[in-house]
Amino acid sequence: MTTSSAPGKVYLFGEHAVVYGEPAVPCAVDRRARVTVEQRDDSRIRVEADDLSLDGFTVTYGENPDDADVNVPGDLVAAATGYVDGAVAQARDAAGVPDAGFSVTIESAIPLGAGLGSSAAVAVAGIDAATRALGVELSCGELADRAYRVEHDVQEGQASRADTFCSTMGGAVRVEGDACERLPEPPDLPFVIGYDGGTGDTGELVAGVRALRERYGFAADTVESIGDLVREGERALREGDVARLGELMDYNHGLLSALGVSARSLDAMVWAARDAGATGVKLTGAGGGGCVVALDETDATETALEYTPGCESAFRAELDAEGVRRE
Repeated sequence: MTTSSAPGKVYLFGEHAVVYGEPAVPCAVDRRARVTVEQRDDSRIRVEADDLSLDGFTVTYGENPDDADVNVPGDLVAAATGYVDGAVAQARDAAGVPDAGFSVTIESAIPLGAGLGSSAAVAVAGIDAATRALGVELSCGELADRAYRVEHDVQEGQASRADTFCSTMGGAVRVEGDACERLPEPPDLPFVIGYDGGTGDTGELVAGVRALRERYGFAADTVESIGDLVREGERALREGDVARLGELMDYNHGLLSALGVSARSLDAMVWAARDAGATGVKLTGAGGGGCVVALDETDATETALEYTPGCESAFRAELDAEGVRRE
């Protein structure tokens, strides 16, 4: 039996634009997905996830998910198992054991589909635990690459390397196309996260931006403007200029809203945080629902978010300097 965990993330800047080769700067946060893997005597996969969805689920299946023995409606099987399936496939490939079966248990403190990188964390931790169960040790670089392949396949080619690289490496990272690097230790970033309890469909939202970008020149210019903003934000991060970071986060949210990926609940939380004096605030992740991330050293933003209609929960988060780890 082997166990690995990997952190979630927030985007300081750059979601959506990173899909088109522009840079992005995500930061790992101290909420983790923990994956425990035990080899089976057959080639089937059993997945138990008590915390990944609202009520949790358990599913056992073989090569065809349609044949699954599952305690949730059948049409949810593919969604519930996609990332685990991909992680298992990558582990089997890395170890050269195509028929290995596993019992997989997932415990996650990262809300599913909320823009905090739950799928990336599960993929990273799952591949790491499963390969180690098969006697294979992957480098961080290969682990990040294999986890990216999982997201790329599940999201039908619309994923970037940002989430999986950040979850593997921890800390603050910069991703631009295939170029990924871990940034020097950033200044203290007083993250406050507001969560509306909802989820966005990443594939649908990315496809919507793609269609808008192809139809209108100004949408393509907006994507490029996000890239320029990220470069300015990276300089502010290296200089420790938190006030400038906050200002740029506000601009980034406006550009994402112009691309149609915000939501009424997200905008309500953004304005509540601004009115409470947050240094900066924006949606994080694909959008359409989920989370906003603010910078505020005081308790004012967290309190304001707790009383904002549509906000299910608000909490502080710290930068997690550690990426994937053995538990």
